[in-house]
Amino acid sequence: MQPYELTLDAAAQAIRNRELSPVDLVDSVLERVARVDPRLGAFVTVTADRARESARRAEREIAAGVRRGPLHGVPVALKDLIDVAGLPTTGSSRVRAEHRATADSAVTARLEAAGAVIVGKTHTHEFAYGLVTPQTVNAWDPGRVAGGSSGGSAVAVASGTATFALGTDTGGSIRTPAALNGVVGLKPTYDLVPRDGVVSLSWSLDHVGPLTRTVTDAGLVLSALTGREPYTVDSEIPGLRVGVPRNHYFERVDAEVESTVRTAIARLEYLGARLVEVEIPMARYIQATQWGLMVPEATAYHERTMRTTPELYGPDVRILLEAGELVSAGDYLRAQRAQTLMRREWLRLMKSVDVIAAPAVPVTAVPTGQESVAWPDGTTESVADAYVRLSAPANITGLPSLTVPAGLDSAGLPIGLQLIGRPYAEDVLLRAGRASERSAVFAEIRAGA
Repeated sequence: MQPYELTLDAAAQAIRNRELSPVDLVDSVLERVARVDPRLGAFVTVTADRARESARRAEREIAAGVRRGPLHGVPVALKDLIDVAGLPTTGSSRVRAEHRATADSAVTARLEAAGAVIVGKTHTHEFAYGLVTPQTVNAWDPGRVAGGSSGGSAVAVASGTATFALGTDTGGSIRTPAALNGVVGLKPTYDLVPRDGVVSLSWSLDHVGPLTRTVTDAGLVLSALTGREPYTVDSEIPGLRVGVPRNHYFERVDAEVESTVRTAIARLEYLGARLVEVEIPMARYIQATQWGLMVPEATAYHERTMRTTPELYGPDVRILLEAGELVSAGDYLRAQRAQTLMRREWLRLMKSVDVIAAPAVPVTAVPTGQESVAWPDGTTESVADAYVRLSAPANITGLPSLTVPAGLDSAGLPIGLQLIGRPYAEDVLLRAGRASERSAVFAEIRAGA
């Protein structure tokens, strides 16, 4: 096994036991970047010199007995919405072609305090306003989408060009690409992880979180991001109450996705969980509330540059930003009111269960260029609407949500199980995810392994 293939936890143990040098680990990852990223397109910027210097510093610190924790000397990639002092934060947009951050974001500062080594910045769908990430291809099939908007981060982790990564999630932008690329994606509770120094899409829906190869790794990163005690991840779930939705989450879902997810839920029951059928509240209002908040908030954020340099935006994002100008104050206030009501009803629902289990996305990675999904009932849906539909409730309510690989479809593409938990109960969510992962894990390094 090459160093770039190691999970975060395995790399941390090897470094701690002096079996692996941070320099060798970073060199292995950078060599992997040089070999496979030209065809994957995960990275906007690769900071090789900076990474090697950070690795040498970590090696010196460890030799001197300074231990910063499990992230010490481990390579991380950051979505290019996250400020790193001295580096560009482009948001994968021409609008920010000349931008250079003057200070670290809060999460960058916390990662560097933990000793993590930044190897580069990863592509996002422009300003995180999309579910495809067109600059990046899927790690399992280059003819298919990576998912978005944290597509670069997901592909970096899946391909071994970063040991772990950070992304942002406004309507599924961590969990969607994680599911489509067969990795773990965690959207923590709203505001648990600080967003200072992170380019916003929609301030009432934005979250920052990790993409990793295992659930244990996600817990290690979350501890560093929050400054809290380590999230101990075991897989014991006897008596855990798992909510299985009777509505919304299994409607208009690919048959193979549904079958695989239901099998994963059955495995949780076999491991001791108790399944509870639940009704998802206010399901008919999910899409309207998500778009009613996100569209005007994104337009407000981009108001100045849309007036001065609109031609620098990509056509799809520009149309969405222009559409936001047509949303009335009344419509926006109604969306806020719906969010408040939906959060209240979901909190009531979560008193009856510990986690909810459902598909992460209704369909696996679609071919590049496909714009819609046709369902057996005769309806069609845009790819963006399909990918956001099952993720949006956790953004609207602020509840933590975790995507874990559950299996593969007949085309060999990853299928993700989504788990949704109570506010600030990430430990329970991770435990459920670990139990599912242990019974169905396929943590492979893709893209030319």
